[in-house]
Amino acid sequence: MIHIPRGTEDLLPEATEKWQVIENTLRKLSEKYHYREIRTPMFERTELFQRGVGDTTDIVQKEMYTFEDRGGRSLTLRPEGTASVARSYVQHKMHGLPEQPTKLYYIGPMFRYERPQQGRTRQFTQFGIEAIGSDNPAIDAEVLAFAMECYEAFGLKSLKLVINSLGDRESRQSHREALINHFQPHQEELCQDCQVRLEKNPLRLLDCKVDQDHPAMKTAPSILDYLNEYSSNYFESVKKHLDAMGISYTVDENLVRGLDYYTQTAFEIMSEAEGFGSITTLSGGGRYNGLIEDLGGPETSGIGFALSIERLLMALDAEKLSLETNAGIDCYIVSIGDEVTFKATELIHQLRQQGIRADRDYLNKKMKAQFKAAERAKAKFVVILGEEEMNEGKAKVKELATGEQTTVPLNEIATYIGGK
Repeated sequence: MIHIPRGTEDLLPEATEKWQVIENTLRKLSEKYHYREIRTPMFERTELFQRGVGDTTDIVQKEMYTFEDRGGRSLTLRPEGTASVARSYVQHKMHGLPEQPTKLYYIGPMFRYERPQQGRTRQFTQFGIEAIGSDNPAIDAEVLAFAMECYEAFGLKSLKLVINSLGDRESRQSHREALINHFQPHQEELCQDCQVRLEKNPLRLLDCKVDQDHPAMKTAPSILDYLNEYSSNYFESVKKHLDAMGISYTVDENLVRGLDYYTQTAFEIMSEAEGFGSITTLSGGGRYNGLIEDLGGPETSGIGFALSIERLLMALDAEKLSLETNAGIDCYIVSIGDEVTFKATELIHQLRQQGIRADRDYLNKKMKAQFKAAERAKAKFVVILGEEEMNEGKAKVKELATGEQTTVPLNEIATYIGGK
C-alpha cells in the first residue's frame, strides 16, 4: 500500500465541505473589501525567495523544497505567497494601473519542510491579501481589520491582535547597530544559527525559538526606541485608525515576524482559546516597503497578511464552533422494477437540467435499502417511481423531514420540490 508523504493530508468529502465554506466566506469578505483574486504558480525560481523572503531566514535556510529541473534551473515550491504576488506585480507592471493601491487576494497550497505537528503540515493552505501602492496608515489599519474579520466571520471570540513597528530602513539600521552591540558579548552563548544571524541580520535573533529564554533576549534594545520621527508618527497614526474602528490591540516590541521584507507595521493574530495549543499564532503580516524594488520594480509600498486555513479550523475546534455545510441533495429517486430504470435515468437528467440536486440507486438495491441510501445522502425528498407511476406519467414525492407524501406529474416534480 502506498501512503501519502509525511506532513501532507487527504481532505475527504466531509472535511472538504468545511473547507469550501471557509473559502467561500473568505472570497465574499475579499469582495466586500474590494480585493480581487490572483493565482500564481506553485513553484518559482529559487532566487525569488532568496531575495524576497531573505537568505538568513529559517524558511530559506532550512524549510524550502528546492529542486533542479531538466534544464538545470533551480526551482522552489512556494513557501509563502507575498513574494510571488510581488513578482507578478512587477512583471505585469501593475504599478501602472489607474486605481491604486492594487488590492489582491490568493488562496492556495504552500510548502515548507518542517517537523509536522497539529496545524502545521509540510503542505498547507494559505489565504492572503496584498495591498500594493500606498503608504497611507489607513490601508495598514484596513488590512488589520480585514484580518480580524476573517476570524470573527466564523464566530471566533478568543482573539488577540498584537502589533509592532519595525521602522523604516534608517530606523532599522540604528536598531541593527544597537542589537549587534548588545549581543556581541554573548555571541558564544547563542545557538549556531544566531551566531550567523548576528553578523548578517541581528533582528532575526529576536525571533529565535532556541535562544528565546536567554537573559540577553529579555534586555535586548527595543525597536520602538530607535524609530525616527517619520516611523514613530506612522505607527501612531496606524494605532489611531484602529482606535477609530474600535479594534483592540496590544503593542509587543519584540514582535519581528519571520521574514526579512517587513518594515514599519507588523502584526499577528493569536488564539487565546483554552486548549488551542502551545503555538498560538493564527496569522500574521505587515508592511514590506522595499520588496518591490528588490524584485526589480519601482519604489512602491505594500502591506498584507496570510492565514493558515488549517489553524483556522483548529481555532474553531478549540472554541467548539461548527461550520454549517451545504451537504445533502434535493431529492433521491427510488426506482422499483427493471422496466423503470430507463425512465429513472430520463427523470434524473431532466431534474438536474432544471437545477435540482439529485441522485439515484446504481446497485439494484431493494426499496428499503434505497430509502436508507436517501437518508445517508441527506435528501430532502424521495421520488418513488414504479411501473404503475411511470405508466401514469406521475411519481410519489415524499418529504423525509415531515413524512408528507403526494403524487406529482413527472414534468412538475422540479417545480414542486423547488417550491418547498
